[in-house]
Amino acid sequence: MFLAEPPHDDRVRALYDDDRGSDGYVNNLTRLWAWRPDVEAAARAARAAVADDSALTDEDRAALVVAAATARQDSYCALAWGRRLAELTDPATAASVLRGDTDAVDPRIAALSAWATQVVRDPNATTPDDVDRLREVGLGDREIFEATAFVALRLAFSTVNDALGAEPDRQLVDRAPAEVAGAVTFGRTPPEAPSA
Repeated sequence: MFLAEPPHDDRVRALYDDDRGSDGYVNNLTRLWAWRPDVEAAARAARAAVADDSALTDEDRAALVVAAATARQDSYCALAWGRRLAELTDPATAASVLRGDTDAVDPRIAALSAWATQVVRDPNATTPDDVDRLREVGLGDREIFEATAFVALRLAFSTVNDALGAEPDRQLVDRAPAEVAGAVTFGRTPPEAPSA
């Protein structure tokens, strides 16, 4: 990343300990957000608020993030959430969303992916027909609002990561299915694997 690592106070140590407990290492993006743990907590809370009491499934949210990350050319979130989408569906589906080729995937995933891509690329160009396509795959107006808010919040988060040079952790590549890792051909490049 382009910033130095922040001083290690109790709040920073708590963030790092959370990562070590859940992932086994400190994520590069955590080192960046540790400059303002309060802002990181607020961003996480905003994303959680959209997910709480929502009819959007984990699969829905993963498809939204993967498509948004692809449209934004954000390799960090594409790898992390591509793996998650692969676990929730299958690696071929996740790779298809990462490549922007959703003709053969579940219609709901395809519709959510198209919506997320449009929201990222040109939100002013959305149309009532775009919204109707979401309704056709079973989303109500509340879920459509939630999907849009979720994409917007993820976009803000990834913009900070990308602008300040947070490169994907090598562990994301190593833990991703080969189809997912192979489909992420954009954004910042993760560090090379250490040589044996």
